[in-house]
Amino acid sequence: MKIGVVDYGVGNITNVIRCLTYITQHSVILRVSQADEIQQCDKLLLPGVGAFGSAIENLKAKNLDVAIHDFASSGRYVLGICLGMQLLFEISHEFGIHKGLGLIHGNIVRFGEEYAAKSHNTNDQNFPEIQTNQYRYRTTSDKQYSNHLKIPHIGWNKNFKRCTHSLFTNISDDFFLYFVHSYHAVCDERNILATCEYGVSFPSIVCKDNILGIQAHPERSHNVGFQIMQNFINL
Repeated sequence: MKIGVVDYGVGNITNVIRCLTYITQHSVILRVSQADEIQQCDKLLLPGVGAFGSAIENLKAKNLDVAIHDFASSGRYVLGICLGMQLLFEISHEFGIHKGLGLIHGNIVRFGEEYAAKSHNTNDQNFPEIQTNQYRYRTTSDKQYSNHLKIPHIGWNKNFKRCTHSLFTNISDDFFLYFVHSYHAVCDERNILATCEYGVSFPSIVCKDNILGIQAHPERSHNVGFQIMQNFINL
């Protein structure tokens, strides 16, 4: 099996490659940076650390966005990690409004802006408003606490399964992962595999058919993170 890790100049992907190399002895781990290399893979990981806008521009500059779409359309599994998960969605409101890959319906918003109908005004119909009624946020009873969260959300936090999935093989109903992020997804509950609490209950693991995303860093989350990565390889 060939597992591709997309290298598009955003963040250090070395830890992801080290993790994959550690957990599998029967797969070839490829650092892919060209569109034709992506199509040679059996599974694809899209990691990332940094700003959404520059990340999507880097993907487009090498036509990697189209290559990822073609790969996903073939039915092969894709896993987005941290910023890579956010790129899977339609729109990000990070420092403006940016179109994502659109593989999963939803938006990316900053903590504390979950109830904004729109962060920026635009007449472009390709930028849908944030549909907050698609996801039932469970906020803390003290709104002042929610408004004074430390951003970014950094460190270990507990995740809660919302449904069964093969990605959770040998994983308990609640489990800790390591996070570093200031923005999170707003999406349909049907695409949420797990949630995490940080002022609001936000989607921490998502899935639409063969497209999966995890907001935390499994490669930095020790045994549980490694098990999730192994389960992805086994899908």
